[in-house]
Amino acid sequence: MGLMVVASRAPPPHKAGIGGIWTCLLCLSSFCLGVAVVNRLWIVPDLVDLDKSATTAGKFGTHFATTNWKKVDAYMAGDMLSHASKTHNMLVTLNKTISSLEIKLAAARAAKAAKADKTAKGAAPEAESSNNHSKKFFVMGIVTAFSSRKLRDSIRQTWMPQGDGLKKLDKEKGIVIRFVIGHSAMPGGVLDRAIDAEEAQHKDFLRLNHEEGYRELSSKTQSYFSTAVAMWDADFYVKVDDDVHVNLGVLSSLLSRHQSKARTYIGCMKSGPVLAQQGVKYHEPEHWKFGEEGNKYFRHATGQIYAISKDLATYISINRCLLHRYANEDVSLGSWLVGLDVEHVDDRSLCCGTPPDCEMKAEAGNPCAASFDWSCSGICNSSKRMEQVHRCCGEAAVLRF
Repeated sequence: MGLMVVASRAPPPHKAGIGGIWTCLLCLSSFCLGVAVVNRLWIVPDLVDLDKSATTAGKFGTHFATTNWKKVDAYMAGDMLSHASKTHNMLVTLNKTISSLEIKLAAARAAKAAKADKTAKGAAPEAESSNNHSKKFFVMGIVTAFSSRKLRDSIRQTWMPQGDGLKKLDKEKGIVIRFVIGHSAMPGGVLDRAIDAEEAQHKDFLRLNHEEGYRELSSKTQSYFSTAVAMWDADFYVKVDDDVHVNLGVLSSLLSRHQSKARTYIGCMKSGPVLAQQGVKYHEPEHWKFGEEGNKYFRHATGQIYAISKDLATYISINRCLLHRYANEDVSLGSWLVGLDVEHVDDRSLCCGTPPDCEMKAEAGNPCAASFDWSCSGICNSSKRMEQVHRCCGEAAVLRF
């Protein structure tokens, strides 16, 4: 009886099967629900971010819609200009560095070539060559001719030191002064031997590998700078005619004011007419290159005296085979520099007149570095008047005022 009761309470077989199905469905539903919940947690942040991004983009677009585009363009243009300026400055610095290295290399090559040329010709080295390697302030070349012995003597007796005085000027002040001359059409002839004797007596010549002649002054000037820059390392190279009075103290003070500058061309600048008419003094055979008749030359220093910095002298030395030579020497020098980035310094103290002009300027506190007569393109009757000009315009005269 008791067993029958227990048997009657056991679940029917078909009901147990139905429960298993619901259990499976319940598990499957739970699994799907769990996947949905997990996916919801992953998707929502992305949707939120996208929504925020869309909102931000909308605001950004709205902002730009109301922005003054001219200001934006100006800002962008300014930024580009700033970058371009920095790049330009870097390129300029690099170009200057390369230029400096090229100049030093060219100077070394020029010195080596000059030494080889002297050796080939059997020329004896200068007794002071050991001192040539020291840094100089300036080298002055007094351009002279075979027939100008009296002019040279008048300079030796006035403003140019002699003997030990010349060596002292070189050693203590770094100032080198030499008469500059080439050779005759017949090397070793009577004219050359006369210069040899004068050099043995005074030791104040710079001999060039150049054939003398009036029509060859441009070539002589070119040869002078090339030779001088190969022999001496100086800040400046000065060219002066042998009938001009120079006050060395004033000239030194003038050049020292420009010592830190590069590519400097100092003189009394002018721009005279191009003379096309044949037979006149300073006739320019190539006048057609300067345009219509009556035109003027480009700005250049008068030929009596001028100075150029080392890099310009080196440039002339490097390019001497390419530089064109006009009939007039001062025009030629100006043409070699006119296309370069050169500072032209117009200093009128380099073209004072002879007394009383130089005396009046010294008294007014503007002493002259060089004096000559424009009417003669030098001191008229220089060999006789140089002493008087020196007495009135020299360093001792300047100190009196």
